[in-house]
Amino acid sequence: MSFYDEYVGYSEAEINAVLKNTTSDQVVKIVHKDRLTALDFLALLSPAAETHLELMAQRAHQLTVQNFGHVIFLFTPIYLSDYCTNKCVYCGFNVTNKFTRKKLTLEEVEKEAQSIAATGLQHILFLTGDAPKIAGIPYMLACIEILKKYFSAIAIEIYALDMDEYKTLIDAGVESMTMFQETYNPLIYDGLHLAGPKKDYRYRLDAPERACQAGIRSVNLGALLGLDQWRRDGFFAGLHTSYLQKKYSDVEVSLSLPRIRPTMGHCETGLTVNDKSMVQMMTAFRLFMPRAGITLSTRENAAFRDHAIQLGVTKMSAGVNTAVGGHSESQENSGQFEISDNRSVAEMSESILKLGYQPVVKDWQTIY
Repeated sequence: MSFYDEYVGYSEAEINAVLKNTTSDQVVKIVHKDRLTALDFLALLSPAAETHLELMAQRAHQLTVQNFGHVIFLFTPIYLSDYCTNKCVYCGFNVTNKFTRKKLTLEEVEKEAQSIAATGLQHILFLTGDAPKIAGIPYMLACIEILKKYFSAIAIEIYALDMDEYKTLIDAGVESMTMFQETYNPLIYDGLHLAGPKKDYRYRLDAPERACQAGIRSVNLGALLGLDQWRRDGFFAGLHTSYLQKKYSDVEVSLSLPRIRPTMGHCETGLTVNDKSMVQMMTAFRLFMPRAGITLSTRENAAFRDHAIQLGVTKMSAGVNTAVGGHSESQENSGQFEISDNRSVAEMSESILKLGYQPVVKDWQTIY
């Protein structure tokens, strides 16, 4: 049994029927329920719910404060390598893109870590492209040993691994993983991933569960919004998160809501996800999963992120640079994608405080 078995249990006709037939009165009743079903969640993603965003926002705010208080957890990514063997049409790391690739030496990893730690952040997320022969498990283990000197919590956003490989990284000090399925639609997924190991839809889909089985403390899921219809991908991303929370009650689960951004590949899908849709998705998920985290990255602009703080978000990135080595030295390439919120950690913290929330740079620590 994996999430795929639950995924195929929902037909396109059933999803479309709920989205089309949900009424305004039904939305109001769902908002006031103490516990939502999966189909309730889908109904809150329907066009009928668009006229009740204020009501949904008020309820989302109430539930978030009730379960998380007035705090926003801060982290930043560190890009270790941009070598990649995949042909993902929407990604700047696409193997066919022509730019000077880079993998940090261990000395450069330490330099990056020092620059980030100087901002006060204690949570780090490291990323690599999918090139195991260049930046594989042995390299990551060496990097983890360096990062442990500067950060209390280490997370990964890397290519899909086997369960034993996840356990190796967990035993070394990794406590969290982020994995975006990109899109839950297998046909669209196949058309966007032209070649490379990432083309295997099922292997990627089941990766978060393999990490749970390996003993990971925290898992963060998401779809890259704008690759398929946002209501569909938003529904399945939320459903996937719920599936893991129910099956692995000792794992902390959360959802990211990343919108596609301009990259070196200039992928155009024609599927715009506007701010109103983002708010609907965010608040619907909060009502569906009151105790799950919601992460909002610097793909979003500063004004939207500030507004979203009171709508259910619990975790944000700050002081972000998506280029390899970008925290400690200037880079010629623009990184994996263009960011929209360029605020430093200090500026981000100041904005959070002005909104009546507390920025948190360290909420837990592994005893190494």
